[in-house]
Amino acid sequence: MGKASDPHKTPDAEIPSVDQYVVKDPESFALNVARMVEQAGKAASAWAQPRERGEVRDHVAEPAADMVKTFSKLTEYWLSDPQRALEAQTRLFAGYMGVWANAVQRASGNDQPDDAVQPERGDKRFLDPEWGRNAFFDFLKQTYLVTSRWAADLVEHAEGLDEHTRHKAGFYVKQVSNAISPSNFILTNPELFRETVASNGENLVRGMKMLAEDIAAGKGDLKLRQADSATFEIGRNLAVTPGKVVGRSDVAEIIQYTPATETVLKRPLLICPPWINKFYILDLNPQKSFIRWAIEQGHTVFVISWINPDERHGAKDWEAYIREGLQYGLDIVETATGEHEVNAIGYCVGGTLLAAALALLAQEGDHRIRSATLFTTQVDFTYAGDLKVFVDEDQVAAVERSMNEKGYLDGTKMATAFNMLRSGDLIWPYVVNNYMRGKDPLPFDLLYWNADSTRMAAANHSFYLRNCYLENNLSQGRMELGGRTVSLADVTIPIYNLSTREDHIAPARSVFLGSRFFGGDVEFVMAGSGHIAGVVNPPAAGKYQHFTGGKPVGEFQDWVAKAQENPGSWWPHWQNWIERQDNRRVAARMPGDNLTVLGDAPGSYVKVRV
Repeated sequence: MGKASDPHKTPDAEIPSVDQYVVKDPESFALNVARMVEQAGKAASAWAQPRERGEVRDHVAEPAADMVKTFSKLTEYWLSDPQRALEAQTRLFAGYMGVWANAVQRASGNDQPDDAVQPERGDKRFLDPEWGRNAFFDFLKQTYLVTSRWAADLVEHAEGLDEHTRHKAGFYVKQVSNAISPSNFILTNPELFRETVASNGENLVRGMKMLAEDIAAGKGDLKLRQADSATFEIGRNLAVTPGKVVGRSDVAEIIQYTPATETVLKRPLLICPPWINKFYILDLNPQKSFIRWAIEQGHTVFVISWINPDERHGAKDWEAYIREGLQYGLDIVETATGEHEVNAIGYCVGGTLLAAALALLAQEGDHRIRSATLFTTQVDFTYAGDLKVFVDEDQVAAVERSMNEKGYLDGTKMATAFNMLRSGDLIWPYVVNNYMRGKDPLPFDLLYWNADSTRMAAANHSFYLRNCYLENNLSQGRMELGGRTVSLADVTIPIYNLSTREDHIAPARSVFLGSRFFGGDVEFVMAGSGHIAGVVNPPAAGKYQHFTGGKPVGEFQDWVAKAQENPGSWWPHWQNWIERQDNRRVAARMPGDNLTVLGDAPGSYVKVRV
């Protein structure tokens, strides 16, 4: 058998011509550069005008100061010992010398050496063949990889740092490394360079125009477009499962969906989604819709659609969201169906709210929720993942100062924070595609939803950051709600606790640890994939897997080692669990049977954009 060819080797016939990097029409290129500058001026104006009118106040100094402070602690460790500093510098210098030696070999006409620095498997930034064939771009790539890996090693091997500082340092190093990648710049990215030359710079004109539009759409902040927004419309091709709005409070609309079966489970199902995003992640389209699937299994489905808050909602805290959202939803369900027993689902922070509400309602004697399902929900925040980077006393106080000016946190701020958790996938590819290549992003419903950001009511968000991420009060029995100190030990109903294996927002280990604080039986399940794809995984797709096992006790890694891997979606497993709790059936209920219909699903609250 012949030896497989190495894609990084460069036969003479494949050596690229420098002609592809030479401008052919200088006059057209110069004209397009002038047009690009004109569009850049419009982008600058879109950024400056809201600030001149006092509509936007920047708080950039606070996160920047935290990053500088974190890096200072890291630098202090390495520079406090001259020998240690010398060793670190020597490692970096040795890496550069290796890259230089490889470059000399390439310049001498030799193939790329086998020990050349290569990207990690799955790194899509360096897929263009020129990153390996062209000595200049190959040199840039290897130098960047050596530097970024050396910086990451500095964090990993810095002794004496507390875990929070180490976590922040690693996160910030990753952000800086992703930002300075040569793939992000025209002159250092062969694909961008070629496109710019081939189009005489027209891509830059389109890109600057899009940048100006996106800053204007963000009202002075960049609202990064990740999907072709013109393709989608809520109620037309997103969130189209038939239903009616049957209740409306200051913070929530309650939607009851039309049944699809002649008989339905006696217990209705109330879904409490996160307010950090909009509920239609569970109803993207008929093929992906968990809501539609649940209806087809015989559930009478009610969903809380949260308000997109403004200055009127600044004082709405967690108790308000429980009383005017979750408990109000229970009242609507009871009136609509006549049932006093309900199954409930909470997703992400909606699940955290549901868990806290269950503890409060248990003390108050409200036992209408008879089973609870939690999707990727944290109730203990010891291992809360990269979002903890943004949470310490200084940063929370800074967020509170920003929110108190308007009564809410701008949706773009929250969207940016979530995008930063995966900046290599959710920020820089779109910066390159949109503003340098000048191409519209593809129509993708999930990314349209991801960009459909919501504001955070000031009191609500402050309570969440302090009580959950900062002080971990819920699991420790210290959270105060409704004049009571609540305890998850009072929650004795059955819990279905779903985690996802690759979750970067609610890590599976964190969800697993939270299981031990409930006072009743907990069915712990781990789905394949991440925070969204692991949850929104219809059985018909045949994707991923889910893991089931014994009780969630002991160490998480031991549970995983013993768990049974099951192919495909966890949805049927959950349905079986629900029916084990109560499988009685009654005649299907229609929306509006016992309540005044206020409008068609998906309602009006979900359509309010920021």
